[in-house]
Amino acid sequence: MNRISLVVCLVVLFVGTVFARDFVKPVAQPAKSYPAHDDHAEAKIAIAADPYDSADKAKIFSVNFREHGFLPIFFIVTNDGDRPVSIANLQVTLTTADRAKLTPAAPEDIFRRLTNPHAANPIPLPIPQKKVKGAISQKQRDEVESSQFAARAVEPHTTQSGLFFFDVEDISAPLAGAHIYVTGVDDAKGAELMYFEIPLEKYLNPPQK
Repeated sequence: MNRISLVVCLVVLFVGTVFARDFVKPVAQPAKSYPAHDDHAEAKIAIAADPYDSADKAKIFSVNFREHGFLPIFFIVTNDGDRPVSIANLQVTLTTADRAKLTPAAPEDIFRRLTNPHAANPIPLPIPQKKVKGAISQKQRDEVESSQFAARAVEPHTTQSGLFFFDVEDISAPLAGAHIYVTGVDDAKGAELMYFEIPLEKYLNPPQK
């Protein structure tokens, strides 16, 4: 191998290494620090929702989820109490201004959408058409799976976080007037806490500091 070929190979390897970086989940801050949150002060539990709806925030992904009809929302649960809480039975619902109730999409549903995009401008001819399919790489698959909110409990004085993906393909403005409702948060004795309600208008119109 001559010197020029060696240099080219090294450049290709460097570029490939830079652009093949693994997905890094956002670093969570305490839930009360986010504009859209609900704080149960007596239970010392706060839950926040941080939509990744802007191009700047979506740069953490290799997939353009909004282009495929999904809205990623970073979900944060902070336990400031002295006992653990269980979120094994957690249920999260995004209720839009039009009262549509959306639950987080499962990874399999996301993969199905990514690998089967809608065919554009089909040819109106009586000729058998092959279904248009995309491809999803292992890196993209790992990105979806590793980003998911998967915690089952929140230990004392800690925060758990992860992403939920909501199918908003047919909703033009999913955040305006929307709320996130959270149930299934149990205290150390197994008693369920009152539901959490997170108005997403607080994210769209955060209080002025």
